[in-house]
Amino acid sequence: VEKITATPVAHASETESKTPQQSQNTATADVIYRVTTDNLRVRAQADPKSKVIGYLPESENVAVLDSSNASYFKIKVTNGEGWASKEFLVRVSPVNKPVATASTIAASVPKETKDYASIVFFVIVALILFTVLYFSIKYASGNKVLVAFSVIVILVIGYFCFITFIQAKVVSGTFSSNEDIQYKTFNFKSKDSVTVTDAYTDSVFTSKYVIDGEMIKLYDQQNTIMLLIRDENTLIGEGFTRGTFTKK
Repeated sequence: VEKITATPVAHASETESKTPQQSQNTATADVIYRVTTDNLRVRAQADPKSKVIGYLPESENVAVLDSSNASYFKIKVTNGEGWASKEFLVRVSPVNKPVATASTIAASVPKETKDYASIVFFVIVALILFTVLYFSIKYASGNKVLVAFSVIVILVIGYFCFITFIQAKVVSGTFSSNEDIQYKTFNFKSKDSVTVTDAYTDSVFTSKYVIDGEMIKLYDQQNTIMLLIRDENTLIGEGFTRGTFTKK
């Protein structure tokens, strides 16, 4: 029986000029093992009773094609493929460990729901007010006092409807509470950012917030903090944030 040698592993520079099929074969031969005994028998099958097709010298590097068998590795040699005992093979090529991708939790930002009902209501009120104004001027044009009074009333009603249903709510400044609750202060520094003092963890964090109608919504990790705008100087905490926060 002749002594056989392992198929040389192609260098990276040679691999680049190969066809896709050759590149695939080269990638398969990247798992390299070294022979630790002299005249290692190479058999035709993964069976100690199968035909010996050759021998491998000690310290020879071989490319392992299949390492799933419990006792034998399928290897690549000069005259084809064979099976050698895994007890006399030690891996020399590095183990390519999968790169662990760090899973990051994206900061959640509350979504502002678009409610067009208030706009529709304001448009209807505006049409009614303009209709009243039109008929007031048309049928009471001789009574200037009544016309002036009607105009003032219509303008006042229209203004309050606008600031109530159309104008966006704006919150600024620092709101705090003296109650025994988790979140002690809310410092609204910009139109969408607030700094919160957490008394339970003795920490301070900054979060994005949105104003949905009369409600301020923001997140602390998975907790949703909701604050009801009572007026420009008072916020009412809802849920586990329950409490009254007054502006300093």
